[in-house]
Amino acid sequence: MKRLRQKHKYNPNTLFLSWKGWGAFCCLTLVLFLSSCHSSRSLYKNVDMRELARAGLALGFDIEEYDNWQLMIESSKWLGVPYKYAGNTKAGVDCSGFTTAIYKTVYNKQLHRRSVDQYTQDCRKVNRTGLTSGDLVFFSTSGGGNTVDNISHVGIYLKKNKFIHASSSRGVVVDDLNTKYYVQHWVTGGRVK
Repeated sequence: MKRLRQKHKYNPNTLFLSWKGWGAFCCLTLVLFLSSCHSSRSLYKNVDMRELARAGLALGFDIEEYDNWQLMIESSKWLGVPYKYAGNTKAGVDCSGFTTAIYKTVYNKQLHRRSVDQYTQDCRKVNRTGLTSGDLVFFSTSGGGNTVDNISHVGIYLKKNKFIHASSSRGVVVDDLNTKYYVQHWVTGGRVK
């Protein structure tokens, strides 16, 4: 019995070492947690999360961490702007005026004013399956076949087959590339140089 008591006898040094071990573990965990949060914290710098949430609701999809937040927010601000031939403001805009305005604001790039020129002079070709957020999507909506020479409409690819554009009948809207009309009139995608 005496031996058993000695074996389990209270030893203040053992308790101190175990607390010291837990303390070191907790400190290390805290440091790792804070350092991993640092990288994601910089993503949220200068972003109004309420504005981002409103943009997601307006565009009709979730905006995720890897999405181009500035493009999504700016694009959502144009939803509902009426169509106006040769327009390039929120009072009225046509398709190429819309893409020009978005690219100037989001990317600080000046695009040519006509949709066909935006493809031939500002972009390099991208297949439909290779589209990424911010790529331009080109259509032939005025007949003559689906060739580069007949490009007459342009929009901006957002994500998950959704693109935003200035429709001549509905103003600035989000549509799906898989819609029959856009499948039939598709010409190509373009990545701005």
